[in-house]
Amino acid sequence: MNTFTIFLILIVLVAFLLIVVVMVQNPKGGGLSSSFGGGGTQQLGGVKKTTDFLDKSTWALATLLLALILASNFAIPGAGGSQDSKVINGQDTETSVPATTPDTSIDDNTATPTDSIGG
Repeated sequence: MNTFTIFLILIVLVAFLLIVVVMVQNPKGGGLSSSFGGGGTQQLGGVKKTTDFLDKSTWALATLLLALILASNFAIPGAGGSQDSKVINGQDTETSVPATTPDTSIDDNTATPTDSIGG
């Protein structure tokens, strides 16, 4: 298992957790956060604390997801920045393409610029 695979698994896991945390929230106040406080009474871990926790969790998971995506860029296989642009798949493109020479033979049937002038 290479580094990129580990990053990919972590990205999928964090994205799933972020989806769960966002889905638990309800912007109209009827989500999980309101069920802990129920009717305006403050309990241990009541509405305010649950909302703060979900809000901070959302920002933390979103920041972690962005950091993992940026860090995974360095772990992509074969994406080193020191490669020469002329080298593709380990072969030099200038030597892998056969050189063609122009055909310099002149046919007797070809017209020259002086033939069409009238002479």
